[in-house]
Amino acid sequence: MRHGFTTGSCAAAGAKAAAYMLLTGKVKNQITIETPKGIDYTADIMDINRQENMVSCAVIKDGGDDPDITTGAYIYARVSYLEKYSEETVGNCPGKPIEKGLEETLGNCPEKTAAERIHIDGGKGVGRVTKPGLDQPVGNAAINHVPREMITKEVLEVCNLCDYSGELNVEIYVPTGEELAQKTFNPRLGIVGGISILGTSGIVEPMSSQALLDTIKVELSQKKAQGNEFVAISPGNYGLDYMQKTYGYDLDQSVKCSNFIGDTIDMVKGEGFSGMLLTGHIGKLVKVSGGMMNTHSKEGDCRMELMAAAALRAGADGALCRKILDCVTTEDAIAQFEDQELIRETMNQIMERIMFFLRKRAGEGLRVECIMYSNDYGELARSDGAKEMLETIKVGEG
Repeated sequence: MRHGFTTGSCAAAGAKAAAYMLLTGKVKNQITIETPKGIDYTADIMDINRQENMVSCAVIKDGGDDPDITTGAYIYARVSYLEKYSEETVGNCPGKPIEKGLEETLGNCPEKTAAERIHIDGGKGVGRVTKPGLDQPVGNAAINHVPREMITKEVLEVCNLCDYSGELNVEIYVPTGEELAQKTFNPRLGIVGGISILGTSGIVEPMSSQALLDTIKVELSQKKAQGNEFVAISPGNYGLDYMQKTYGYDLDQSVKCSNFIGDTIDMVKGEGFSGMLLTGHIGKLVKVSGGMMNTHSKEGDCRMELMAAAALRAGADGALCRKILDCVTTEDAIAQFEDQELIRETMNQIMERIMFFLRKRAGEGLRVECIMYSNDYGELARSDGAKEMLETIKVGEG
């Protein structure tokens, strides 16, 4: 499968091309950068706009064979000279003679750091951070630190090539970014106005789960930065109405772990939380009762076998167990029970095993609780401390 390139790589390539055209006065229709992974990226440069003190251009995002909502988006970079330098500042920076037409752009100070020479910000369609705990501080454009480093490195390479030691402004913008952001986690994270410019390797791995894991970690970091000691985790929003009605809790406020229950426990512990509450549908959580820490169907499907085993332990006869084994969904399997007490005991058996494996994965120092429900039957079982922890989480988030 074909890999793609991140929005960070596109931004760096666009910025490098724009800087080259600004400083040399020559058109650049293709540019090559080196990604942090060591793989070269040669980008076609589109929609070039050249002016005396500014050049902008675009790179079309190519996610490869990964299903990425930003694929096809135009990632723009606008590079311009820094507008203001006082005579005192220029006078205190001995170095290159001032070139004609650049009197106000020079900051020819060898002592200046790379970050002081290349000023990066986001424009239209690039999100702005409004909540703490993210890669960038509140108020900054949502251009993560690795893309910033990539942009700085590539633009400085052009500056060195052109023997230019002044300062430059780099603005990254995405005309369709605000619309695209509605399909991402950005609104949940408090990133407003557009997409994030992301990427740690510069490469998009086909069908990679890393982006989702990174998002989970970001959400956890944000919860911790907000001062929460306990965190609610759920695979998704199944049971949203049930949790609101029964416990007065908006499940949408929980951190969504998808199928990555084990990895999420590891990250919760790594962030230093005191405890976590896992709330989920039996269709996911029954797999955990068999020790599965990744509940994706490609990792295995033992739902009916585990339910039948729990029912047998609870006192069910062979006929009921065979009915369960013939079911396709967990909701249908629950419907096979006629004895309410037997359902209750079966669910308690499942919860006991869930808690065994959750606590085994969490180890010492992290308290774990769990609530399990179904769409048709409501709450099926909960661990002893689950309700208390949920109340604590509600107070912390309120």
